[in-house]
Amino acid sequence: MTPPRPGGPHPESGRAGRLRLRHRLEAALRGAGLLDRKVAVLRERHRLLAAEEEAALQAWHTAVEEAETWLLRGLLLSGERALAVVVTNRADVVVEWTVSMGVRHPSRAVCTDAVRAPTEPLPANTALAHAETAYRTVVRTAAGYAAARTAAGLVQAEIDRTGRRVRALRRHWIPRLAEALAHLDQGLEQAEHEDAVRRRWAAGTPARPSAAGAGSGDRADTTR
Repeated sequence: MTPPRPGGPHPESGRAGRLRLRHRLEAALRGAGLLDRKVAVLRERHRLLAAEEEAALQAWHTAVEEAETWLLRGLLLSGERALAVVVTNRADVVVEWTVSMGVRHPSRAVCTDAVRAPTEPLPANTALAHAETAYRTVVRTAAGYAAARTAAGLVQAEIDRTGRRVRALRRHWIPRLAEALAHLDQGLEQAEHEDAVRRRWAAGTPARPSAAGAGSGDRADTTR
């Protein structure tokens, strides 16, 4: 029986080995199919996340433009000294996470705005008050964009990893298993054929006469 080529699966032999190889090949094919379906689901999920990322980026840019516009107006009215009246508290961002097909990624960012303390002075003019509100929106949209971008990146990374696993199965492991099974099938078929030929040959060969029997017959003929 011809063994599998070097680099292939562990050599098997006999009918039990053939059964094991078949099971391994079937398992590899099922695994590749499951991974293909996983990639398809993740690609659809990534498509949605990429759209969310693009929308979040646009919202962030829009918020920045609006905030900068209000800030410029406020500075024109009250000068840069008005910037000394700022909120000392910080905004708080909490990222919530979810799982898609085994991939953990951000689902959204929840932002708590910085609150002006009652003892802190108010903005010097209405434009700066609008700028303060607009920059709160900038923080929220920036956090949302960061969460969306991270989510899309993590899902894309899993798509790439799973795709490499599928390619390894279909290009290398499955063909090697199939080749090893074909070699084993061929060897078993040849062995079974040779065994059948030996059995037919053994059943069809006449028994040879013994030397003693042959000598008695010759003497009897001579006497007559």
